[in-house]
Amino acid sequence: MRWGRPRLLPLALLGMLALFGVKLEALLAPPPGLMSQAVAQAVANAPTPPPAPAAAPAAPVPAAASPAAAPPAPDQLAERAVLEALRARRAEIEAREAALAQREMLMAAAERRLADRLEELTLLRQRLEAEGRQRDDRTEQGWRQMVRLYEGMRPRDAAGIFDELEMAVLIQVLDRMREAKAAPVLAAMRPERARLVTTELARHRSRPLE
Repeated sequence: MRWGRPRLLPLALLGMLALFGVKLEALLAPPPGLMSQAVAQAVANAPTPPPAPAAAPAAPVPAAASPAAAPPAPDQLAERAVLEALRARRAEIEAREAALAQREMLMAAAERRLADRLEELTLLRQRLEAEGRQRDDRTEQGWRQMVRLYEGMRPRDAAGIFDELEMAVLIQVLDRMREAKAAPVLAAMRPERARLVTTELARHRSRPLE
């Protein structure tokens, strides 16, 4: 089989068209730097996509059921019993201390009242003793005046009065008279009265002093 001779004109036209297309493409294509700027500007002007909705918080995982509590060990029970006993003992001691402190306060108050009462009684006794001494002094002064009165009388006149005088008063007068003045008066008195007066006077002088 024989091939025909190729025709040169159509091939030349095809080559010229191809070369023209390549040049046209080179003229129409932008330079590389300009293309990069255009791409960057397009990316910057592109609308920002809305943010994705926040993911809902994950539901908590239910904890596994705790196993049943184990019964306390014997040493724990013993320790708990000891602690409870110590706590009860401490409360008892504190209550006892509070009661003791209150009792001490009451005793201190009672002692103060007793001391005040004793002081009042001491002052009262001193006042009574002073009044008693004053009264005794006045009484003694009265007896002395009476004794001087009888000592100034004649023995017979004084004896007549002593025979009728009350025994308690007569003893007080004769006890304070001087012996030199009392002896003549006793001699002038009735014998029975004189003996009775002498006995009572001796008994009076033998008594202990109050």
